[in-house]
Amino acid sequence: MADITRRLGWRHLRGAPTAHIRHHRSGKLLHDGPGLSFWFRSLTAALSEVPVDDRELAMTFHARTSDFQDVAVQATVTYRISDPALASARLDFSVDPDTGVWRGSPLEQLGTLLTETAQQHALAVLARTPLASALVDGVTAVRERIAEGLGAEPRLPATGIEVVAVRVMAIRPEPEVERALRTPAREQIQQEADKATYERRAVAVERERAIAENELDSQIELARREEQLVDQRGTNARREAEEHAAADGVRAEAEATRTVRLADAEAARSVRLARAEAEGAREVGDARAHAQAAWLRVHADVDVATLNALTGTRLAENLPNIDSVTISPDVLTGLLAKLGAGAGGGEAGA
Repeated sequence: MADITRRLGWRHLRGAPTAHIRHHRSGKLLHDGPGLSFWFRSLTAALSEVPVDDRELAMTFHARTSDFQDVAVQATVTYRISDPALASARLDFSVDPDTGVWRGSPLEQLGTLLTETAQQHALAVLARTPLASALVDGVTAVRERIAEGLGAEPRLPATGIEVVAVRVMAIRPEPEVERALRTPAREQIQQEADKATYERRAVAVERERAIAENELDSQIELARREEQLVDQRGTNARREAEEHAAADGVRAEAEATRTVRLADAEAARSVRLARAEAEGAREVGDARAHAQAAWLRVHADVDVATLNALTGTRLAENLPNIDSVTISPDVLTGLLAKLGAGAGGGEAGA
């Protein structure tokens, strides 16, 4: 919208660089171009403002495919007004000289023209296309057909309109149909997900089985090694027992040999001792025999009285020492009786 200010009955217009201003007065063109700035009188001026920038026109319309399914088409057409003079002559781009606001709705008229033209060509394409193909390849086909149709539409150049680009964002079926179409894909995705889950579980089970087998193999190997260890320990214990037995046998043999030698030495010593004792006893006996013989030879020539005296002397020498003698009455009576009897016998003998 043009910027118009008031000054003492005059008006000043300042346009934007993207707006083409046309100023007529009394049927004569005084100003023509984008981004103009000038003074004018509102009672005699005829102003028009034509935008020359690129504009986006979003459109949504419904169509029906060859299998009688309704779809919604979302598209955008980029256009520009390439001939402002022609556009201002065909459409009402006049502005109020006091406010700068368009008197009509020229952009809405352009939008209606472009939308109806694009929709006409899109419907022609989709009417010969089944729903499945329209959803798969319909975007490209519809875009190409709309661009081709708008380029060949004679009303657009005649109005000064140039189509810059055409974009088709989506072709969507009705919600129920879309859900029905999604179901097989979802089922397939779910099946693939289930398959992936089963495969993952199978891989996990296989790995667990491999781990269990490895653990079992490890246990078997450990048991085998433990058996070898037990056998080796038994062999070592047996060898140790054999070595101890051999050592004990050697010690026993040595001890027996030593004992035998000691016994032999002791027996020899005992024999020698016995022989020495026997020899000593024989010599002592011989000495005693010689002494007795000599004693007998000595006493053979002595009379009986002398022998009795010697006997008493020897007996007295061998008697023990007597410190005191206690004679009981009974003993004394018996002794006196014996003495009396002896005395009587002696007298009778005399």
